Amino acid sequence: MPRFFVPRAELGENFLVLTGENAAHARVLRLKNGDAVTVCDGEGEEWHCVVSDVAPGQVSLVVQEHTAAKSEAAVFCSVYMAFAKADKFEHVIQKATELGAAELVAFPSARCVSRPDERSLAKKLERWQKIAASAAEQSGRGRIPQVLALPSYEAALQRAAQAELAVCFYENEEQRTFRAAIESAPFRTAALLTGPEGGLERSEVEQAQRAGLQICTLGSRILRCETAPLCALSALMYTAGEF
Repeated sequence: MPRFFVPRAELGENFLVLTGENAAHARVLRLKNGDAVTVCDGEGEEWHCVVSDVAPGQVSLVVQEHTAAKSEAAVFCSVYMAFAKADKFEHVIQKATELGAAELVAFPSARCVSRPDERSLAKKLERWQKIAASAAEQSGRGRIPQVLALPSYEAALQRAAQAELAVCFYENEEQRTFRAAIESAPFRTAALLTGPEGGLERSEVEQAQRAGLQICTLGSRILRCETAPLCALSALMYTAGEF
């Protein structure tokens, strides 16, 4: 079923109108009177509608039902990933959105090769948010994950530590497994933090532990920086009963 995201302020209870890019997309899909569509506010609610009129630049809809999105995970998971080279973070945004992440947070760390300045970061954030929106639409999400960039590693730790389950992954950790962390206590919010291409420095791992994050291993193999967050997120969603 075609899915469109519309800001909550533009949504009515009985009638909706698609305009702009949404209307153009509806035209590409060749929607006609009587076709069923779903409209989402990007915040976890959706409106099931039927097309009532198709006109140049707009498509009118009649609301049949207004419900909470059934495709959203029970766990609100934030994925924290250190700035990476090229388009690696874009890949993680797309796939993590498909897997059910609620937020994606980029941050600098000691070994980051990529260090975007304020101007380039603003452009990247705009692009990253569009990637999240497109992935959310494609995968049937009811929420568009928010994409953020924090100014420091300290800020990332402080924010991540607020989750009920906050984990920092470190390739040299040999005792604490992610499975043990997940099974240690019930949780509804989670933060998963991973490093850049060269990994986190030992001092940064110790800093994360002091901030309240659990230090865990993702196994005996070294994972690429774009693989680790998706591996952890998949394991979390499986444990939460999403698969």
